[in-house]
Amino acid sequence: MSATINNRQNGDVVLVDVGGKITLGDGSVAIREAVKKLVADGNKNIVLNLGEVTYIDSSGIGELVSAFTTVSNNGGNLKLLNLTKRVQDLLQITKLYTVFEVFNDEPSAVASF
Repeated sequence: MSATINNRQNGDVVLVDVGGKITLGDGSVAIREAVKKLVADGNKNIVLNLGEVTYIDSSGIGELVSAFTTVSNNGGNLKLLNLTKRVQDLLQITKLYTVFEVFNDEPSAVASF
């Protein structure tokens, strides 16, 4: 099963609920396309909710970095929400945990903008 993506609006923040696997191929492309569309539509405050992600590989981590760069280069902010233990461990191993702002609850993530 590849990644599923659903967008929700909370004020001027877009929450992107990601579920399934973020791996080389479909899962990572889905995130890339979703973030590009949000940025093209003028959204600046984006939260990726990764609470339902069952698996992520190095390609998926690369897509998170790419999404962060895309949003930042367009004057926005991308933050992460509800990391699973695997995603959290991978971000710490790759030293990317210091790059992303990470939140454990939605109200805190939305309020951080």
